[in-house]
Amino acid sequence: MSIESNLLLTYPNPDGTRLDFHFEFTLPGRGVTAITGPSGAGKTTYLRCLAGLTKARGFVSVNDTVWQSDDFFLPTHRRPIGYVFQEGSLFPHLSVKKNLAYGMKRASRRLDGKTKRPLDLDHLLDILGIQHLMDRRPETLSGGERQRVALARALASSPEVLFLDEPLSALDQERKEEIMPYLKNLRTLELPILYVSHSHDEIENLAGTIIQMTRPGAPIVAKARFATGLAAEEKLLDKAS
Repeated sequence: MSIESNLLLTYPNPDGTRLDFHFEFTLPGRGVTAITGPSGAGKTTYLRCLAGLTKARGFVSVNDTVWQSDDFFLPTHRRPIGYVFQEGSLFPHLSVKKNLAYGMKRASRRLDGKTKRPLDLDHLLDILGIQHLMDRRPETLSGGERQRVALARALASSPEVLFLDEPLSALDQERKEEIMPYLKNLRTLELPILYVSHSHDEIENLAGTIIQMTRPGAPIVAKARFATGLAAEEKLLDKAS
């Protein structure tokens, strides 16, 4: 099981030049892959291309199911993904329970139209520690609690890939430390997690695979780690330019 992508995206610059992104990777079909690098290197752009929110030319396949090719493009609403941004973007007028119920509406859908067995909701509540929050409204939650609920809602849709785009960047250090143990629990799930972050500590604690992006035009390197810690043995997975 893996995520395969070979995507090319071009942005024109005002001076007549162009900015070319080339994302060519084969990534693990489970575990946490961290995507890091300087601003403007294409970290969020890559997630948006995989999600179908930004249309790039090329190929995307997830666990042997083609999402995009030269003559096929699966729309975003049909891609079985969970997406959590810097802000959890919960529905403020709904309780935690009803926010999760909204996520579960997508759980019965999959690419071939057949029913997909959803993730165990009780298990999600347990690994994210939000059982006691079910009747609360988002405005009564701390930043860390809101992000945990946002994670649960994304997972309640039973995605095949989970995208986390700097989910801790809006939190202070205390809240980051509060939520980190719950993020570690996500590694037990049988799905790939793509995690965008600038934080060395977050990558150190969570990732089994790292994509180190650079400015467009320079090589992009993905590395697999076989032990905890960035100083561990590394193996080159892919290069793209």
